[in-house]
Amino acid sequence: MLTLDALTKQYHTGDRALKGVSLTVPQGQIMALIGPSGAGKSTLIRCVNRLVEPTSGKVALDGVEITRLSRRGLRQVRRKMGMIFQEFALVERLTVMENVLSGRLGYVGFWRSWFRRFPAGDVAAAFTLLDRVGLTGFEDKRADALSGGQRQRVGIARALLQDPTLLLVDEPTASLDPKTSRQIMRLLRELCRERGLAAIINIHDVALAQMFAERIVGLRAGEIVYDGVPDGLSADVLTRIYGEEDWSQTIRAAEAGEEAEADGEPEHPHGTASIDRERLAGLT
Repeated sequence: MLTLDALTKQYHTGDRALKGVSLTVPQGQIMALIGPSGAGKSTLIRCVNRLVEPTSGKVALDGVEITRLSRRGLRQVRRKMGMIFQEFALVERLTVMENVLSGRLGYVGFWRSWFRRFPAGDVAAAFTLLDRVGLTGFEDKRADALSGGQRQRVGIARALLQDPTLLLVDEPTASLDPKTSRQIMRLLRELCRERGLAAIINIHDVALAQMFAERIVGLRAGEIVYDGVPDGLSADVLTRIYGEEDWSQTIRAAEAGEEAEADGEPEHPHGTASIDRERLAGLT
């Protein structure tokens, strides 16, 4: 579904963040991208949707070569790539509902978005997503009144309202406590499975990556040094990715987390959103 072919990024300083990265992410696969700071993880994700322009190489989504697209063509293909940011990227003074509906800006006209007049179907879908991510009743709260975990849930709902086929997730747990981090990763996994979405998740926490991803890609200095299943992250592999260290506690934590996750319940059960018809009327 997504193909990177010899992707390279060199900054004007001469630093090469990516050195000929090639990989394919099939439909529905959840891939975790791990590696030390400066390995090129965030650059790779941003090259996929061209928030960062690659220096050379190709990026193709569903057969469309993104690196060749005009600005207009890029806007259209970005609709299919939902981006979830480390710092949430919400508009603080807007409500939860208004932030979620911003996920439809690529579909509605300028004036409708300017006056925040969205189609009734979009508003109904936003209410349903807020219910699904555990934020029923939060639609009128301002974004700056939310906790970190709640903000991340808003970001997830906004990305899903685009109706993407691919999620690009940049360090979704970096600002969260351990319990909330697991809840967010579990929610992402559930949503990807429900919707058949592929996901690339840039994450620092190796144990979380092993618990919730199907595939691990390890980057070091802009190059892939590991590409395989989570169980393959041995001490030798982790040393290859990060450098020399005692990895025994990391491996034990991952194993314990996987066992606990296997015995756990879904993060948020399916439900039907109770749509506020008066609120919907005000946004359509």
